[in-house]
Amino acid sequence: MAETGKGVTAGKLALNVQKRLSRAQEKVLQKLGKADETRDTAFEELVSNFNKQMAEGTKLQKDLKAYLAAVKAMHDASRRLQDCLADMYEPDWFGKGEMDTLAEELIEKELDYNLEDTDTLWLDYHQNITDKSLLCMDTYLLQFPEIKARLAKRERKLVDFDSARHHFSSLQKGKKKDEAKIAKAEEDLGRAQKIFEELNVELQDELPALWDSRVGVYVGTFQSLAGQQEKFHREMSSLSQNLNDIMTKLEEQRQLNEETNHSESAGSAPKKPAPPLSRPPPRPTPSPDPKQQNTSLSEDEAVEPATLTNPDDTTQSSATDSSNGELPPGFLYKVKAVHEYTSTDNDELELNIGDIVLVLAFENPDEQDDGWLLGLKESHWMQKKDISAKGVFPENFTQKV
Repeated sequence: MAETGKGVTAGKLALNVQKRLSRAQEKVLQKLGKADETRDTAFEELVSNFNKQMAEGTKLQKDLKAYLAAVKAMHDASRRLQDCLADMYEPDWFGKGEMDTLAEELIEKELDYNLEDTDTLWLDYHQNITDKSLLCMDTYLLQFPEIKARLAKRERKLVDFDSARHHFSSLQKGKKKDEAKIAKAEEDLGRAQKIFEELNVELQDELPALWDSRVGVYVGTFQSLAGQQEKFHREMSSLSQNLNDIMTKLEEQRQLNEETNHSESAGSAPKKPAPPLSRPPPRPTPSPDPKQQNTSLSEDEAVEPATLTNPDDTTQSSATDSSNGELPPGFLYKVKAVHEYTSTDNDELELNIGDIVLVLAFENPDEQDDGWLLGLKESHWMQKKDISAKGVFPENFTQKV
C-alpha cells in the first residue's frame, strides 16, 4: 500500500510538471504569434474591476484599523489626563469649616462619576466601531481570496484550452493523419473546453454582482461610523459640560475662600508695595552759576523751593527751613523709610528700613515724575553737609514724620 501511494503521488507530480511545461510552452508560442490566444475583452474588464475593488476594500480595512488604533490611543491619553486631574484634586485645597468640606466632597464624587462615564463612553465607542464597521469590512473581504484563486484557475484552464485547440488543429493539418491521435486530441479539447467554460460562466455571473455590492458595503460602513461618531461626540459633549460645571464650582469656592482670607487678614501688616511705574531716563540738570550762588548766599536770601506739593506743605516747609539753618537748601519735610528700596539708576537713592530722608524741592519742577520724591539721607547731611548725595526714591516706600 505504501508503494502504491508513492506511485500515485509521483504520478500526480509528473502530471503537474507536464501541465506546467505545456502551459509555459503555449504562452511562449502565443507571445511569438505562432499560436492563437483566446481573448475576452468584457471578462478582462471584470477582472480589472475586481482587482480595483479588492485594493480599495483592503485599503479601507487598513484605514479603519488605523482609526481604531487612534481611538484607543486617544482613549488612553484621555484617561491619563483625567487621572492626572483626579490626582491633583484634593479636598483640602479650598474651604474652611464643615460646609466647605461637604461641598468639596460632593464635587469630588461628581468628578469621579464623570471620569468613570468618560472611560465607559470611550470603550463603547471603540467596541461599536469594531462590531459595526470593521467586522463588516472583514466579512466583505473574506470572499476575495477565493474568487482570486478561481480567476487564477480560469487563467490556467484557458491556456490548457488554447493548448488543446492548437494541438488538435496541428494534427488535423498534418500530412500524415493518425486518426487515433486526432480522436484523442479532440477528446482532450472537448474536456478542456468544458472545464474552462463552466468556470468562466460562474465568474461572469459572480464578478458583476460582487462589483455592485461594494456600494452597499461602503454605505453601511460609513453610515455606521458616522452614527457612532455623532453619538459619541454628543454624549462626550454632555460629560465635558459636566466637567466644566465642576471646574466652575471649584473656581467659585476659590474666590469665596480668597474673600474670607482677605477679610480675616485685613488687620495684618500691609505687604511691601511695588514701586511706581518705570521712570523715563533722567534728564541732565544744569549746574548752577557759582557767582549767582555765592551772591545769593552772601545776601542771605531765602530760597523759595518749587515743588508739586500743596500750599500748606510749602508754607510749613519754608517755616522749618527758615527756623533751622542746619537743613539743606530746598528742604520741604522729613520722611521715614518703611520698606527697603534698591536703587536701579545712578540718580536714585537707596533706602533701608528706618532711614530718615530730608525731602528736597526739585530745581526744575518738570523733572519730577509722579510717585517719586527727591531727597537726602539725614544721617549723611548731618555728618558731611554734602547735598551731592541726593537722589530720587519712590514715595510709597516712605511715610511722613
